[in-house]
Amino acid sequence: MTKTIFSVHAPKTLILVLLVFTQFYCNAQSTPLPNGFAHNDYRHKRPLFDALENGFTNIEADIFLRDTTLIVAHALPQFKSHRRNLERLYLKPLHDRVLANNGRVYADYARPVILMIDIKTGSDDTYRALARVLDKYRDMLTSYEDGDMHYGAVTVVLSGHKPYKMLEGQTTRLAFIDEDLRRVARDSSAVNSDVFTMASCKYSRMLSWDGKGPMPMLQRERLLRFVGMAHRMGSKVRLWASPDRQVVWDELLKCGVDLINTDHLVTLRNYLAKNQVTLAKADL
Repeated sequence: MTKTIFSVHAPKTLILVLLVFTQFYCNAQSTPLPNGFAHNDYRHKRPLFDALENGFTNIEADIFLRDTTLIVAHALPQFKSHRRNLERLYLKPLHDRVLANNGRVYADYARPVILMIDIKTGSDDTYRALARVLDKYRDMLTSYEDGDMHYGAVTVVLSGHKPYKMLEGQTTRLAFIDEDLRRVARDSSAVNSDVFTMASCKYSRMLSWDGKGPMPMLQRERLLRFVGMAHRMGSKVRLWASPDRQVVWDELLKCGVDLINTDHLVTLRNYLAKNQVTLAKADL
């Protein structure tokens, strides 16, 4: 005898619940993308959640310090709502998800998810306010304690107005710095390299190639040199404002660039789902 899964006579509420559960299940099964970086994530319709549902493991939010609140925005209007704050949009939802997934952001992804926080206001004052908020979520965050790294479900990396000296002087902290890729050799000797976990720069400051024709050899060699220096320091590499073209993504991954930066989540997700494994193994 044939069984009917959905009957036309089934209560509408039951069907709605099943549809919501199905959508949640599909979202929960998003394949984590180690190479995916959600640039300016807060500008999407649903900050954080759009990135997570597409499998992104690196997510960026810009913050401004207003009074004692860390406002998430690209530019701060005079009357920006305090409801769009870092804790409400990012830290609390991430913490809830980590608790639900037995200590991970993605149940099947053991490595930390990167939350990049781009500081738009004064580095020291903003970092002091940020450190107080981060301490509330210490149980899920990667920490540095007396020379040792303790990896958590989420690693906080700071860009923008970076509080180098403050972090360098701390024996215990919950944040790290995204250094300028072009300064990796100088920074590694001038600043305690334990503060760095990522090295980034604008694409056009490293390469002029726009994806048309082959990448010029001199530009490839330059990129490989900086990527190699960053990797020796233990930093992941990212080029922001790169052309959103698959041929460019191909070459960046082949050259060892760890994180592909995009505002187009679905396009990059589809690309990485098909290509990230094979490209990582490809010969130059």
